Amino acid sequence: MTPLQDQARAKINLYLHVTGRRADGYHLLDSLAVFADAADGLRATPGHGAAAGATLVIDGPFGAGLRADEQTNLILRAAAAVAGAVSDTERARFASVAMTLEKNLPVASGIGGGSADAAAALRLLRRLWRPSLSDGAWHAIATGLGADVPVCLDGVPTRMRGIGEVLSPGPTLPPCAMVLVNCGESVSTPAVFRARAPVFTPEATLPDRWDDLGSMVADLARLTNDLQDAAVRLCPSIRTVLEALESRPEVRLARMSGSGATCFALCDTVEDARAVAAHLSGMTGWWVWAGGLAEAPRRPAA
Repeated sequence: MTPLQDQARAKINLYLHVTGRRADGYHLLDSLAVFADAADGLRATPGHGAAAGATLVIDGPFGAGLRADEQTNLILRAAAAVAGAVSDTERARFASVAMTLEKNLPVASGIGGGSADAAAALRLLRRLWRPSLSDGAWHAIATGLGADVPVCLDGVPTRMRGIGEVLSPGPTLPPCAMVLVNCGESVSTPAVFRARAPVFTPEATLPDRWDDLGSMVADLARLTNDLQDAAVRLCPSIRTVLEALESRPEVRLARMSGSGATCFALCDTVEDARAVAAHLSGMTGWWVWAGGLAEAPRRPAA
């Protein structure tokens, strides 16, 4: 049968405020997430038998060392969660599925790679298995897989609150392009949260839309990534990346995404972004990407 394909696009936090902490220790956040055209690729090939099982093969430039087991891999956990959310009768008609992940995005790098992979798996399984699950049920499955999976499921500019699961539409964005740079060093998210100053930042005030990149950059410049300073202390190479981006005249704003270590830069055009990327591509060990923001993934009919 013809394989189905989807793209697991990089999630970028244009700002990230830590607004509080719950009694259970989870931090409350306020962030605006957008998606770049940089992406992992996921392919699903349906089998001939009804088994509702999934297998996974991982390749691509960042695939080495990743485990394809249900305990640690979000793609296989996503398949198990969907199969477990329906009745035995419905599950019995699901075909087995063989998945292949082309891992193009750096691992544990603050751009939601694993969460985006899980969201792509959910979209593919929705098309392949067509389970009788409501949108709310899909959101619940995504939330159970991880705080970043729900925002990656729709893949559109989205305001994230709570621990990441409270979603609302983000502002309409102007035309712009982006550079992504990862220094090649991993940063532990729990370590970053432990290292940050124990203060909280109020939620941002955002417009409904930005008509031009200048107004968007002016608003974002008044906001912060509250995890950036802590991440820089743990991984000084992040500061080196930011300084390299900020030195380029094409760059309108440079900042770290998520808990790091990937940093982004906003530019007016894809040509400007590619010029920045060409300048930085000689840096040893750095992963550099330039391009546009992604369109929303197609959503299958219910």
